[in-house]
Amino acid sequence: MNEVTAITRNVRMSAQKGRPLARECQGLPVADALKVIEFSPRKAALVLSKTLKSAIANAKNNAHLDVDTLKVTLCVFDEGVRMRRFWPRARGSASPIAKRLCHCKVILSGDAQ
Repeated sequence: MNEVTAITRNVRMSAQKGRPLARECQGLPVADALKVIEFSPRKAALVLSKTLKSAIANAKNNAHLDVDTLKVTLCVFDEGVRMRRFWPRARGSASPIAKRLCHCKVILSGDAQ
């Protein structure tokens, strides 16, 4: 079995929003995973779709794998760095704000042509 990876880094979204959709896609054939993502209303669907299509292109062009036999082995949203901001409060104090970023990682496996 050959494996191919695609990673989208520093997406301006919290990882928590993408994890349920990633769990749905894991273990599915590529065509089914794309259908699940296409009909999802979540913000993470756009990011996951882009990453999955990139992994498919990597499998086809770089690893010379048959696209019809590909399966989603791993689909994960990991936490990235946080952009630190501050919200001004009374009497010269400030409250911290953590604007979260995440990384989307997709691993596909399949047979060679």
